[in-house]
Amino acid sequence: MRKLYYFLLYLFLALVAIFQIYPLVWLLKFSLKDNTEIFGKSPFALPESPKWENYLKVWTDGNIGVYFFNSVWITVASIALTILLASMATFAITRMKWRLNKFVLGLIMVGLMIPVHSALIPLFKMFLEVSLVDNPISIVLTYTAYNLPITVMILLGFYYTLPREIEEAAIMDGCSINRMFFTVILPLTTPVISTTVIINMIFNWNEFVFVNTFISSDKYKTLTVGINNFVGQYMTDWGAIGATLMISVIPILVAFIFFSNKIIDGISAGALKG
Repeated sequence: MRKLYYFLLYLFLALVAIFQIYPLVWLLKFSLKDNTEIFGKSPFALPESPKWENYLKVWTDGNIGVYFFNSVWITVASIALTILLASMATFAITRMKWRLNKFVLGLIMVGLMIPVHSALIPLFKMFLEVSLVDNPISIVLTYTAYNLPITVMILLGFYYTLPREIEEAAIMDGCSINRMFFTVILPLTTPVISTTVIINMIFNWNEFVFVNTFISSDKYKTLTVGINNFVGQYMTDWGAIGATLMISVIPILVAFIFFSNKIIDGISAGALKG
């Protein structure tokens, strides 16, 4: 019975894996076709003659290199700023005693309940007044603000489990609060920080609405918005769109493969005392 149980379990997991992986395989096949093949034959058929030139076309003619670079640096800058601010806020809330710490925590958590679309017009007006419309700084600030609540929430559980003796030993050795945070506490939170990096990266890399609203210049657009360049009024290059989507998926896929174990470790780290 145990062998039968494990056989059925692995069979079920294999089917789930196939359903999860097949969309990526289908997207790869889609990106290697032209419009004639896409609409003339079954969408599940293999490409007769793989159009690898679709990738060259989007990288050269489609300006995807610029969009890819913008996505990379905006994502990295937003993640770094979010984790720094969230770590400092969580440290102050969980490890220091002050009158308004519970209120500030509640204020940060309110951000989880604010829908993205409800903030578009107020944010646009605010950035317009300070001349940050069509400026990538507006995107970095917006990503940081929206990811701050979920990042603090993930960090909270881990910070509560850190032994107070570590801080006491650091203070006895002459550490200031700032030095203790950057040299002692922050390195200890590496497992949970890895989790927040992946979660922030997925949101920032795939985000469309804010970039489409605040950015109009091609030189500042990211991959998600740059795909629109291949959609025309009378003709749409679907093969090129597929190639762009495939390029945009690869960084997330690689990051998840290398850091998937870190995600599990980081989420479970705050569940154990010690």
